[in-house]
Amino acid sequence: MKRVVLVHGWDGVPDDAWKPWLKEQLEKKGWKWIAPQFPGGEHPTIDEWMTVLKETIPDPDKHTYFVGHSLGCPAILRYLATLPSDARIGGIVLVAGFCSSLSDAPEINSFTAQPFPFGEIKQRVMKTIVIGGRKDPAIPFGKVLELQAELGGELMLDDGKGHFGADDRITELPSVLKALEKCYQQRC
Repeated sequence: MKRVVLVHGWDGVPDDAWKPWLKEQLEKKGWKWIAPQFPGGEHPTIDEWMTVLKETIPDPDKHTYFVGHSLGCPAILRYLATLPSDARIGGIVLVAGFCSSLSDAPEINSFTAQPFPFGEIKQRVMKTIVIGGRKDPAIPFGKVLELQAELGGELMLDDGKGHFGADDRITELPSVLKALEKCYQQRC
């Protein structure tokens, strides 16, 4: 069974904005939806988030797909770096993501303080799609481009959605559904 693991953003929740819509769309297609609440609120730590991910998904495989939003993106990358070298997952869809420190958000820099082993991560992921917008007030578009370049994945531009969060009143996000379907269809 295909399963999608949602990793929400900083001080976020797994059921706001476009996430309930995505869950409904995927469940209609027979996909399993997994969306844990990550601890820490405004003061998250990478260690706590890794504990949740490892307990929630101890056995990722080629039928496992991750969707990350904002801080969820570097959290997914950290998790993937901990997997055995022969592990393979179906794909990752990273929305408004980043992989280097944000100068205006030092409280979350522990997620990006250590370099990512991008070569190892890329070997474990069959398909990567990065989604971003040029007018995101929280994550500069240059950070999205940096993430896409480091992972060698596909870039999907989805302008006009702000930071893709609840404050932006985005209740549907077809680009994420399209990206997941593309990951599934193009995996090898």
